[in-house]
Amino acid sequence: MDEKEQDRNYSKRVRAGKRTYFFDVKTTRANDYFITITESRRQVQGEVITYEKQKLFLYKEDFQKFVEALQETVGYVKTELLPDVDFAQFVRPENDEQSDFVSNLKWE
Repeated sequence: MDEKEQDRNYSKRVRAGKRTYFFDVKTTRANDYFITITESRRQVQGEVITYEKQKLFLYKEDFQKFVEALQETVGYVKTELLPDVDFAQFVRPENDEQSDFVSNLKWE
């Protein structure tokens, strides 16, 4: 197992068409935890397939604020900007467990 795999404690993959999101819990050198959120986009140029990745690091002291802001922002889009859109239409059968990911996030 390489060093990158050793510091990963948990990983969740969310497939979304040409994009895949990875939510990974990792360990710091000081035995603390943080989350990385990675967006991986498939790029096809002729016969060559590459993946473009963007990564966000989220530290424990920001978890609550991040989740609240994400819920508020998604809620705004759903209720104010796109109230007539049935967001359930975008759920793929393989992602049923993640169908309402944002609204199921709860922090106490």
